Amino acid sequence: MKVIIVGCGRIGSGLAQTLDKIGHSVTVIDTDPSAFQKLSPSFSGNKTTGVGFDRDILLKAGIERADAVVSVTSSDETNAVIARLASRVFRVPKAVARLFDPRKADIYKRFGIQTVDTTTWGIERVIHMISFSGINTLQSLGRGVEIVEAEIPLLLAGRKVGELSVPGEIQVAAISRNNRSFVPTLGTEFQKGDTVTLSVATASIPHLKRLLELA
Repeated sequence: MKVIIVGCGRIGSGLAQTLDKIGHSVTVIDTDPSAFQKLSPSFSGNKTTGVGFDRDILLKAGIERADAVVSVTSSDETNAVIARLASRVFRVPKAVARLFDPRKADIYKRFGIQTVDTTTWGIERVIHMISFSGINTLQSLGRGVEIVEAEIPLLLAGRKVGELSVPGEIQVAAISRNNRSFVPTLGTEFQKGDTVTLSVATASIPHLKRLLELA
């Protein structure tokens, strides 16, 4: 995955180094070249000095080939502009903006921008947001029930199947783990990397997305 990170502060540098270590292609943009000193000598990604919403800087960073853009500057407005530019102009699949004022989240959400506020911020959370692929429909049963498959997000690892089950709406039918599938009980705990097969009432798909933190 090719990821562009705008802002090389504590969070930006930490996210960049984490993604770099697990094998992703990372480019970091910052207006201050000295900010790149926060990156460890082992960082193998690219560094670009400039303004994160400058078209030429984004093109230089390879935004036309990017899978995700994460803006973590000290300005909510700058982060929102960069994320929207990435999403709407360059059609980057995942765009995330850091927020200091969570009251703005609903406004940005209307523009299709994923946001993370400073109270829930975490590197693992952002990695989840930019890498989780969502829900795949395997089969439609008539007009009211879908059989779907979804990868369990990192934040739900350790939680129980019963927390993802809603009587009459959402039922976990199977878990695939380490090349093996099995039927879980309500007390079975999800693990990192699990893929689940669920039967879901069509009208409850939005509810399932909320439970999986996709909406």
